[in-house]
Amino acid sequence: MTHNPLVTSLAAVALAALCAFTPVSAKDKDDKKPATPAPNEEYRLGAGDKLRIEVYKDAQLSQSVQIRPDGKITLPLVGDLEATNRTPIELRDTIATSLKEYMTNPVVTVIVVEATAATAYVMGEVNHPGSVNLQGPLTVIQALALAGGLKDFADAKNIKILRKTPAGVQTIAFNYKDAVKSSRAPIYLRPGDTVVVPD
Repeated sequence: MTHNPLVTSLAAVALAALCAFTPVSAKDKDDKKPATPAPNEEYRLGAGDKLRIEVYKDAQLSQSVQIRPDGKITLPLVGDLEATNRTPIELRDTIATSLKEYMTNPVVTVIVVEATAATAYVMGEVNHPGSVNLQGPLTVIQALALAGGLKDFADAKNIKILRKTPAGVQTIAFNYKDAVKSSRAPIYLRPGDTVVVPD
C-alpha cells in the first residue's frame, strides 16, 4: 500500500495544530473561571433539620435529634450545642471536641436525615416582600428577582444583608448596580438571611 505524501503532511500538520491548541484552550477556560464561579457553599444546618449523630462504639451517645427553633440540639454529656448556620462537618468537629473531656479520640459522624426547606427573607422597597425558599444555591440578585424586583425609589446602592452568626448579627453591604455590572463572585444567601432594601 502506497502513502500519499500530501495526505501524510496534512495529517501531521493537523495533529500538530491539535496538540498546540489543547493547552491554550485549557488555559483560556481556567482564565474565565473567576468570571463565572460555581457556588461552593456547603449545606448549612437550619432549624427543623433532623440529624443522626453517630458516636463510634457508643450506642448511648449516638442520638437522633432535631434542631430546635432556637437553633440548638441537646446531646448526652455535651448538653446544648448551637447547630444552625454550621455545616455538618463543623458540627461534627464541635461535638468531637466537647466529647474529648469524657473519652479518648471520639469519632463522630453527623448525618442530615431530613432537611427542611431553608428560607431567607426580602423586605423593604421590593414589589413582593416576603420569604424565599433556598432549595438550591440562590444569589442576592436572584432573591430580589423572586421578590418582584426593586421599586422605583429603592436605594439600590445601599442594600443590606443581615446574617445571624454565633458572634451576633453580621451586616453585609450590597450594591445592586455594581453587582449587575461586575464579574466578581456573587453573594449567596444562607438560611435565615434577611435582605433589606431601603428607600
